[in-house]
Amino acid sequence: MTLKLYNTKTRSKEIFTPIDAKNVRMYVCGPTVYDYAHIGNARPVIVFDVLFRLLRHFYGADHVTYARNITDIEDKIIARAAKEGRTIRDLTEETAKVYEDDVAALGALVPTLVPRATDHVAEMLTLIDTLVEKGHAYAAEGHVLFDVTSMADYGKLSGRSIDDMIAGARVEVAPYKKNPMDFVLWKPSSDIEPGWDSAYGRGRPGWHIECSAMIEAHMGTTIDIHGGGIDLVFPHHENEVAQSVCAHGEPLANFWMHNGFLQVEGEKMSKSLGNFRTIHELLDEWPGEVLRLQMLQSHYRQPIDWTERSGKEAQGTLDRWYALTDGVEATKEAPEGVLKAISDDLNAPGAIAELHKLASAGDGAGLKTGAQLLGFLEGTAEAWEAAKLNRSSVDPMVVEALLAERTKARAAKDFAASDRIRDELKAMGVEIMDGAEGTTWTITK
Repeated sequence: MTLKLYNTKTRSKEIFTPIDAKNVRMYVCGPTVYDYAHIGNARPVIVFDVLFRLLRHFYGADHVTYARNITDIEDKIIARAAKEGRTIRDLTEETAKVYEDDVAALGALVPTLVPRATDHVAEMLTLIDTLVEKGHAYAAEGHVLFDVTSMADYGKLSGRSIDDMIAGARVEVAPYKKNPMDFVLWKPSSDIEPGWDSAYGRGRPGWHIECSAMIEAHMGTTIDIHGGGIDLVFPHHENEVAQSVCAHGEPLANFWMHNGFLQVEGEKMSKSLGNFRTIHELLDEWPGEVLRLQMLQSHYRQPIDWTERSGKEAQGTLDRWYALTDGVEATKEAPEGVLKAISDDLNAPGAIAELHKLASAGDGAGLKTGAQLLGFLEGTAEAWEAAKLNRSSVDPMVVEALLAERTKARAAKDFAASDRIRDELKAMGVEIMDGAEGTTWTITK
């Protein structure tokens, strides 16, 4: 089966052919660890985890290298550490650990590589030296800046011209810049800021140079896929392209992939609106698998609206899937319909529709196999129920007491009382199912 992916670089869907089928390489921009990641940051984690799984399916787990970096030196980190009176290392270690635990709870596989920016400053300086030597960068007042006019097609990835960028810029231009759009590769550090010695003075790297250097250090000058959120196309990914292409004369990535924006209850997420939600907070309310299914019910390139209602619907879907696959073994071959859909530019909504068909047909084995390709149904039904119970205010003892009362009412043919108890349980967020072996219950939230 052919894998097709939408390439931001060409603005078209293309057949994916790796540079080396025995070493397929993908890099996705990870978090800047100054605070807990918000729910929008979960989307690229989940989207590119699905792609990682799919690449492993096509080429073998040992032949796919997936890197997701951690930015642990940046001005927001410095400011947060100073505000809290902590060392930068202490802050970044804590937030990075929370991030890794949170994305694991979303069902994301551990990437092959998790490079940290502070471990690659030497490589960044080497790359900066190369750009200066080739006339693509210049030193000015303790800074080193990339000269955007030195690259004929700067702006091609994002589809912007330098003139348009300058016209649309609303920032004060530093006097040491040759061009308003020139961006920082290296900046000076004060005595109280973290810094490294260099030929340009004591300082620290700019954001964009970090990813270019880490990619080159671990994966070579050209990789197969570079991914991230749509907000990174400009300036971050555009500037990565500029640095790497001008240093090496080769494309940084053959495929560029970007996921769409996320809203919360129909509005842009912001602290001022009171709808800013972190992954960590939501995992206290929902099992990670619910958040994963919510994210995949919309195509990754389209905007997505996170709502409480969609969470309840996703949990209900997973309830049915777990009930149908309880004790069922997955098969070796993924269902053709699921694989065909997800291989068409990660059409997760189409793949989920195929899973619903398998569920309706009572094909538990096919459902489990197809779902696991997307990162679902990897635990037991018992663990799933426990995960819901741990996040619920429902008291199991109260539920069991009400069920016992309902059993007595049914035995006495007091169906009005039986219905009243069912409604009471439903209001609590508990759904009951009567079967030949008795009454079972599940949390619906």
